[in-house]
Amino acid sequence: MNEQALYDLAPVLELMALGLLLALGPLAWVWLRKRESGPVSRLQALSVLTLFLTFDLVLFGAFTRLTDSGLGCPDWPGCYGSASPWGAKNQIASAQAAMPTGPVTHGKAWIEMIHRYLATTVGVLIIAMTLLAWRLTRTQKREARILNPWWPTLALVWVCLQGAFGALTVTMRLFPAIVTMHLLGGTVLLALLAVPASGLGLAQRGQPPTRIPPGLRRLLWLGLGLLLVQAALGGWVSTNYAVLACSSFPTCQGNWWPAMDFAQAFEIWRPLGLLQNGSHISFEGLTAIHYLHRLGAYVVVPMLLVLCWQLRAVPELARQRRWLGSLLLAQVLTGLSNVVLDWPLAAAVLHTGGAAALVAVIVWSLAISRSQAKSADAVIARGKEVYE
Repeated sequence: MNEQALYDLAPVLELMALGLLLALGPLAWVWLRKRESGPVSRLQALSVLTLFLTFDLVLFGAFTRLTDSGLGCPDWPGCYGSASPWGAKNQIASAQAAMPTGPVTHGKAWIEMIHRYLATTVGVLIIAMTLLAWRLTRTQKREARILNPWWPTLALVWVCLQGAFGALTVTMRLFPAIVTMHLLGGTVLLALLAVPASGLGLAQRGQPPTRIPPGLRRLLWLGLGLLLVQAALGGWVSTNYAVLACSSFPTCQGNWWPAMDFAQAFEIWRPLGLLQNGSHISFEGLTAIHYLHRLGAYVVVPMLLVLCWQLRAVPELARQRRWLGSLLLAQVLTGLSNVVLDWPLAAAVLHTGGAAALVAVIVWSLAISRSQAKSADAVIARGKEVYE
């Protein structure tokens, strides 16, 4: 591969202009669709559209990783100092001739750059959301609580951090811990965007938050926390290419408890395929990485089934319960497909997207609900005790 500086900022202005140009499409669509509506309605539409495109970004990020296109352009933010693979076709051709299967090929370079274009577009849309939310908060005081501009502001800060992790993914040559954090960061960004999208949607319909029992709300928070941990474990499996360490289910390598090296599995800060001492990670280490994710599933799946069952008591959250149940079923099926069908690309991408979607659904449920207040009888009884 030709030597190339890891950072080449020459195409930054071109990439920023391209991101702005691409973002004009979604912004124009929101404006035209909501031109007869008020600014709050336009902000809500923009929030939902940005949420949708961020989910697409998470899916395409998984596709980029699973097609080994993460180093399709060996520098950042462009491709051999150009804003597109067209401008780097000679360098890419030279690298591909030296190593026909990668990591740099014309196809992989385009996949990598399209991922960066989509990320830039999402960043511009989040900037637009943030500016619009702060502007409306100042001009429409009575709706300040509904708008809560700190959520898009937090999302803007987070997407900047995501950009930094994206750069480190390339410059640190797919360092597993960095790639895993980048993957998990995309899921967190989706969660941050789900909050304003859900809250503004509730306000647009003129509905108050749904009151649910405190225990159910705690269960939602627990489900969210466990899902994020499981997503991190899944990312660790993927970024270490440990999926095929177990090619059967429910056993692994014909055993219920195969030979595993958990010390290697928990060695986080190391290059891809290597340990901190420079030796290669063993098959037992890869097996431990895989099996940790499987053990996590044995906890998370039953817990989410319990959550689905408990949500039956709240008719207002029936839609969220259906989404949660359907996504959980799909997640189990795609996870099994990855193991028994030799890691098919479609199932692997959908498995990553399914985890992100499950997080978004639980955040959606939390955003449109509040803990139920004590019953009136309990309050009256407590008042009597005080006066007596």
